[in-house]
Amino acid sequence: MKVAVLFGGTSAEREVSVTSGAAVFVALKEAGHEVLAVDTATGLLTSEEERQLLEGGIAPDPPERDHLAAIRHQSPSSLTGSSQLRDMDVLFLALHGGSGENGTIQALLDLSGIPYTGSGLRGSANAMDKDTAKKLFTVGGILTPAWRMSPVTTKEVRDAIGFPAIVKPNQQGSTVGLTLVSDSGELQPAVALAHRYDDEVLIEQYIAGREFTVPILDDHPLPVGEIIPRNREIFDYTSKYQAGEAEEIFPAEITAEQTTELQALGLRAHQQVKAEMYSRVDFRMDSAGRFWCLEVNTLPGMTGASLLPKAAQAAGIAFPELCERICQMAIKRRGRAL
Repeated sequence: MKVAVLFGGTSAEREVSVTSGAAVFVALKEAGHEVLAVDTATGLLTSEEERQLLEGGIAPDPPERDHLAAIRHQSPSSLTGSSQLRDMDVLFLALHGGSGENGTIQALLDLSGIPYTGSGLRGSANAMDKDTAKKLFTVGGILTPAWRMSPVTTKEVRDAIGFPAIVKPNQQGSTVGLTLVSDSGELQPAVALAHRYDDEVLIEQYIAGREFTVPILDDHPLPVGEIIPRNREIFDYTSKYQAGEAEEIFPAEITAEQTTELQALGLRAHQQVKAEMYSRVDFRMDSAGRFWCLEVNTLPGMTGASLLPKAAQAAGIAFPELCERICQMAIKRRGRAL
């Protein structure tokens, strides 16, 4: 196959995307495919830039807007109009956040006719907009924590949600800009932090308990994983991307009945937002044993520490095979035969 790996961009998840892109690039190369590396912000990488890509890592904190604004930017339409990309069999989207995951790139690629991995416009937009996704979960009979959208008064939050509460950007991933708020005095600073990453802010009921994830591949659930952050109440940005900050157990140590229930809920949430091919669905289990759906990630991380590859490995699927299977799904479903 001829594959272009798209990564980077200018979202707050840029560093995560670069690391995902590097991992996929190496895996597909090792599997014998012809692979190009393309930063959606700066274009096709040179050989030297490819070398530098493989040496990168993820800082403990997401990049600031000023840093992202300084990155040279090309328009998405010029990217999709590239003759080099049109010559590819498939585009592997290793993008996270922003226009790479909210349906913008997907809509342009649909118009260009180039097969690409992951969800299309509708699924990407539905899942990235947490307010919309939670409404879809509710309609589908899937428990999700109570929520309100800012602006909202402290009294409204106290009455409808209570404290502690989660405050986060409505359209952002990797827990960027997220705060666990213990009392009313912390609410407005947390809203201000979330506004640094998004114009819309969501305030959500905090569900104390164990955290689980259900990766979906080819519209089928993989082994359930449990996430145990070290010295933290939530699986935050540092826990996700810094070595030793969290324990991730695949398969999760729960009963067979709980595994079946979680997998069914994960698949239903995946379908409810109209996600395609693969995703990762996150849950909390409360003290009564009820599972609460937090969100669907339509382009989950593909780094060495990422949850989807760990679940695939637990199912006997090595990382290069996982990347190949995702590419083959895209070619099969989006109409360009090899």
